[in-house]
Amino acid sequence: AAELTESVTPEPPAAYAKCKGCHGADGKTKALGKSAVIAGQDKAAIITSMNEYKAGTKNVAGMGMLMKGQAASMSDEEIEAVAEYLSKI
Repeated sequence: AAELTESVTPEPPAAYAKCKGCHGADGKTKALGKSAVIAGQDKAAIITSMNEYKAGTKNVAGMGMLMKGQAASMSDEEIEAVAEYLSKI
């Protein structure tokens, strides 16, 4: 007999609170209709993107300045926690 496993959605880290206004509680909203869906992306890719936004070197769909402000207010640990969460949903 096969064992049934229930899929458990991880709890978002506190730092995700600043993301959900545009990206949605589940990360599946295209921010302002412009961004990619961020849920399910690769953890390392999310960390790289957030660090590029933080440095001001990334500007996808004209959102660079907005995202720079968001990323700049996050510690490396918060970025990692958010990336871990998004990679699992």
